[in-house]
Amino acid sequence: MLRYNQKEVVTIKKFVRINERIRVPQVRVIGPDGNQLGVMSVQRAMEVANQNELDLVEVAPSAQPPVCRVIDYSKFKYDQEKKEREDKKHQKKGRLKEIRVKPNIDDHDYDTKVRQAITFLKKRDKVKINLFFRGRQMEHRDLGRKILDKFIIDTQGDGQVEKPPMMEGRIMSFVLSPK
Repeated sequence: MLRYNQKEVVTIKKFVRINERIRVPQVRVIGPDGNQLGVMSVQRAMEVANQNELDLVEVAPSAQPPVCRVIDYSKFKYDQEKKEREDKKHQKKGRLKEIRVKPNIDDHDYDTKVRQAITFLKKRDKVKINLFFRGRQMEHRDLGRKILDKFIIDTQGDGQVEKPPMMEGRIMSFVLSPK
């Protein structure tokens, strides 16, 4: 069981065949120094791996013939995990930014919120615009709807509506995603 303070464990996603688990008649072998040794039978490739006191690891099972490498399996696993961690670091998660407005917003404040939304969209983030109604403002939902429609028109150049405006309790909201 993972605890909150433990690091996330990265594992190799695909199953990798090694040594006797390789069940094809011939394989293309890459030696321990990275040179191609050519196409040979699995038994001969196992002999080469045993001579170097290493493992025969299938690195490209879909190739014809499958590509195997003479390498230490624990080193191979470590390199795969390291590569996955690096790939995960460079992956951008789609963040959702939130902007709050009210139905009686001033023009200058409105312009500031639009600029803020455009900045988020240019950074490739999604933006959720929430329009809050308080007390008797609920009776004038049409004013809030006009503000949101104007917001959609003003941000049309940089974003597109992913989720149209809808009422959820006292909040009318919609989501913009970058173009």
